[in-house]
Amino acid sequence: MVTRSLCTHSSSIVKLITTLCQVDISFSPSGSSDDSMDSLPGHAQRCLLTPSLSPRKRTTSQSKSEPPLLRTSKRTIYTAGRPPWYNVAGTTFTEAFVIGLCGGSASGKTTVANKIIEALDVPWVVLLSMDSFYKVLNKEEQELAGKNEYNFDHPDAFDFELLVTVLRKLKKGKSIKVPVYDFTSHSRRKDWKTVYGANVVIFEGILAFANKELLKLLDMKVFVDTDSDIRLVRRLKRDITARGRDIGGVIRQYNRFVKPAFEQYIEPTVPLADIVVPRGGDNFVALDLIVQHVHSQLEKVSTLASAHQGQPLPKTLSLMLATPQVRGMHTIIRNKETNRDEFIFYSKRLMRLLIEHALSFLPLKPVLVETPQGALYEGKRLSGSRITGVSILRAGETMEQALTAVCKDIRLGKILIQTNHHTGEPELHYLRLPKEISEDYVILMDSTVSTGAAALMAIRVLLDHDVPEERIFLLSLLMAEMGVHSVAYAFPGVRIITTAVDKEVNEQFHIIPGIGNFGDRYFGTDAPLD
Repeated sequence: MVTRSLCTHSSSIVKLITTLCQVDISFSPSGSSDDSMDSLPGHAQRCLLTPSLSPRKRTTSQSKSEPPLLRTSKRTIYTAGRPPWYNVAGTTFTEAFVIGLCGGSASGKTTVANKIIEALDVPWVVLLSMDSFYKVLNKEEQELAGKNEYNFDHPDAFDFELLVTVLRKLKKGKSIKVPVYDFTSHSRRKDWKTVYGANVVIFEGILAFANKELLKLLDMKVFVDTDSDIRLVRRLKRDITARGRDIGGVIRQYNRFVKPAFEQYIEPTVPLADIVVPRGGDNFVALDLIVQHVHSQLEKVSTLASAHQGQPLPKTLSLMLATPQVRGMHTIIRNKETNRDEFIFYSKRLMRLLIEHALSFLPLKPVLVETPQGALYEGKRLSGSRITGVSILRAGETMEQALTAVCKDIRLGKILIQTNHHTGEPELHYLRLPKEISEDYVILMDSTVSTGAAALMAIRVLLDHDVPEERIFLLSLLMAEMGVHSVAYAFPGVRIITTAVDKEVNEQFHIIPGIGNFGDRYFGTDAPLD
């Protein structure tokens, strides 16, 4: 038994802990307690699949997203959201694939999760920890926790109702707010983390299989089985070095709460698992099986509506009439010899025309007004709702001036979405939207739309803030047919408005014949090297 071993070899344990405290600790980017044994003396070299992580003390729950990136030597995995995914018919892939990881405290669940994420080679993943959903302790319970006498391993310690609600929304691709639990004060912080949907969600926790409603949301159930002695050593290492606790207190808490909870609530859920992973992150065979199964599910999904290329342009597209004036301005801004001043001047003229054209699609109601001559005039007026402009930074921001010149006192929001030049996928980096935007008509602005990836993600963000598709207008000076089809078939209610549509997109995701890099030409910055 572990207890007897501790009593018999207490001096050996003290020496072991002393050694462990002198070793650098590597926690996962999310701050989980499930440390791997990679930093222990004599352990095998870290697997190449696992990123090299800097030491960090864990004082809050692991759903922190600062920053929401998992960087490897070859690529960046964005862990706070994704663009929507679609099948060839244009219908939304509404449910994410959810992997549930269960196992004892310090069994290596997060190590397994990180290795699965990297081996999947999927850029849009959410890692959700059960540690975020501890209940807020009252004063009496906080006093017990301070003396290591509160049972954090019991099901009653978790807010399962909130957890199920959050995971259900995340599975449907909705944005969610995740509480951040502070293990120092044993309370939730005021600022919750916003996380956007992903095509893969990995949920890990010691009681991940302990709730029936929670089990229904898991597409794959994985139990991480690690020897109890190893789990105890890892827990000692974490609590002493990262939380400043003494050996005696940690061992008492382990014997009184952790070990009995494992035997009563965690170990009996092993039969519920689809896959049992002995030895945690070192079991490459089991990890390969998990990755192969998830890939087989994701292969059923196709990104964007590429099957519609060559088809007639959708009815939701409104293409501004190519008058001689419009074609003349296009000739100037498309010409690579046009200087910056000329480019800005004629771009602004074209933007103004585009905004005026877009406003004609807003719902208007008839109204009678009296003229200065005392006669009645039957006119039109916007039917009640506000207009909000949202620009996709940075090039979309150039259209704000034309919008504010036409619409008085309009509210503005900004979304920063940058395309990964290696994958062509968009990454959400910044978001600022006006309050109560759900009732507004939203004019979403980007100077050019090539593949439509950034526009799709921006629309998804607006939908997550309860803006109906029918109230979203996507405006762009120039679009490629691919981008038009992608947006139209993904979001058939969104109105697409542009001054011109070009046929092709090259391997660098540039529109052909195109306009060049609009942002670089407008702001006078050099284009990045391919």
